Amino acid sequence: MTTNVIEDERYPQGGIVQKFSAYIVEARENRAPEESLEFALKCILDLLSAVGAGVGQAAALAIRKTAHETRPPGDIPIWFTGETSSVIGAAWANSAAGSALDLDDDTPASRGHPGAAVIPTAIAVAKETKATLGELLNAIVIGYEVGTAISAARAYGSSGTWAPYAVVATAAALRRSSREVIEHALAIAGESAPNQSLASAPAPRKPHPEPNHVKEGITWAVVTGLESLASAQNGFHGARNILDATRYYNFPNDLDLGSYQYIRTTGFKPYCCCRHLHGALDALIELIKEHRLVGRSIDRIEVETYGPALRISNWKEPRDIMDVQYSHPYCLALVAHYGHEALLPLTGDVLNNPSVTALSHKVELSLSPELDKIYTESGMLPARVTVTCGDQRFVSPVTFPKDNGLPWDKLEDKFRQATRFVATPEQQNIVVGAISDARRGDMRGLTESLSEIQFV
Repeated sequence: MTTNVIEDERYPQGGIVQKFSAYIVEARENRAPEESLEFALKCILDLLSAVGAGVGQAAALAIRKTAHETRPPGDIPIWFTGETSSVIGAAWANSAAGSALDLDDDTPASRGHPGAAVIPTAIAVAKETKATLGELLNAIVIGYEVGTAISAARAYGSSGTWAPYAVVATAAALRRSSREVIEHALAIAGESAPNQSLASAPAPRKPHPEPNHVKEGITWAVVTGLESLASAQNGFHGARNILDATRYYNFPNDLDLGSYQYIRTTGFKPYCCCRHLHGALDALIELIKEHRLVGRSIDRIEVETYGPALRISNWKEPRDIMDVQYSHPYCLALVAHYGHEALLPLTGDVLNNPSVTALSHKVELSLSPELDKIYTESGMLPARVTVTCGDQRFVSPVTFPKDNGLPWDKLEDKFRQATRFVATPEQQNIVVGAISDARRGDMRGLTESLSEIQFV
């Protein structure tokens, strides 16, 4: 009797998990470059913009309530609420707020969002372990590097499918877990990650996902990662050759871990919507500015774009604020009538607007082979927009989302803009001041502001 075993998929294989574990242990002992640590602090401020804007959203409210009902009490802050929970409960709730409005950061290599998973984990575990600011920032860098490297090596999957790896790496760095525990935790997390079988399905998706709070699975990925590390610490084992499965992962021969290439490519969003929309939005905004166009004068908007940008829902009449975040037609119409400020933050009152809905129906999307080739070969996100007003046509150049590795003053402006409906100027000043103190090495103000300031 013969067995049908594929030789190159047998245990133990190439030891990729072991290499990641070794990197985590080594990197926590060796301070990352100052540029990377500063970028980690920028990522914190950026996520605070997303959390502040999203903390009152239905998704965030539901997870906070669930965390209180299902997790033990603790002293870890649920940001901007005055509430506390356990490490997992607080990280879960803060991640839900951070990812609610699609304002959280992203990295090109991951094609997803590390910040809403890594940063709530890092700050919660840092309080538990009494970590220093340097240790906190270093753990964030490690989480971004591990999560993004693994995501870049796999076939496309929504953020939740790889974010548990990043969570394990972040928490393990701060808890000083052993290499063996980290190996098993990574393995458990990878096999237990949200499968995102509908959200990550290849096009055409039938049925298309209806509006939902799960979105990319980031929030549950935080729970999965933290539970995986705790389980491994208690002796639970995972399949440590998970990342050696060449059917799913394609790692380079040199993993290049420790090059800190990923966190410094992080992009910060100016709009509460999927990054696939940003090129078209930027193109339209420039056309409006250059030609002094007004929404009511626009007869048609044509968007040429690449394949994945057509894969999102793009509803012309979104039924839910979740749908708005993934709709070219509605977001373009919203900006045409009310300017880009309508997307920072995104609020429920944008729904069912007759003028916006009417213009949304005049938006046409098409696949451009030229732009699809650019996306396929470079990963860049191009769009070209044509606006018709009467007998006049205004055509944008090929436009890419703006480089959003924003300087500090722009990130501070973003925080103020994103939280202007929920925070007082005094509260905003306290948070911005706390980040400034952290840049000088003092973390106390940041810790206090996240514990004491209440936006809701």
